[in-house]
Amino acid sequence: MAASVDDKDNMTEVEDVEDDGKHVDLVSQEGDNFQVEKKVAKMSELVKTMIPEDEEGEDQQEIPLPNVKSAILGKVIEFCKHHANEPMNEIEKPLKSSNMHEVVQEWYANYVEVDQETLFELILAANYMDIKPLLDLTCATVASMIKGKTPEEIRKTFNIVNDFTPEEEAQVREENKWCEEA
Repeated sequence: MAASVDDKDNMTEVEDVEDDGKHVDLVSQEGDNFQVEKKVAKMSELVKTMIPEDEEGEDQQEIPLPNVKSAILGKVIEFCKHHANEPMNEIEKPLKSSNMHEVVQEWYANYVEVDQETLFELILAANYMDIKPLLDLTCATVASMIKGKTPEEIRKTFNIVNDFTPEEEAQVREENKWCEEA
């Protein structure tokens, strides 16, 4: 099912029809609860290991995620819900383009159009929660920001201070000349 960000409310209605009634509460760093279908929450390998196999008659569970802020957990859940309905295409490596709209479906490309801080927090959350498709998407986005840029442009993009002396930089370039020839 294709959906845009504007269709998010409609997606919730569709998800409710497919819902088996089993939910889990994911608890953010700040203590906010996010009620999520277990099948969606299980996209996270970390969460999957925290949900017991015998779910019958069990009260709704709270799973603490102390390394994930509320705003980021909300974005992660948004990704997982969408991915459950429309899985992301596999990302070709090396990236065929620095434009994410040419790499993944429209919704996913729009999803990662966020500021750098949010992008890096999404990477950390995806890694911590062990959500491979989200980690692939966010890391590919960073790679797209680097693709085709000079070291100076990369430093400017990511606010990296060049702490090499001109001699050290020349030495590193010489030692790694083979990379640029490939």
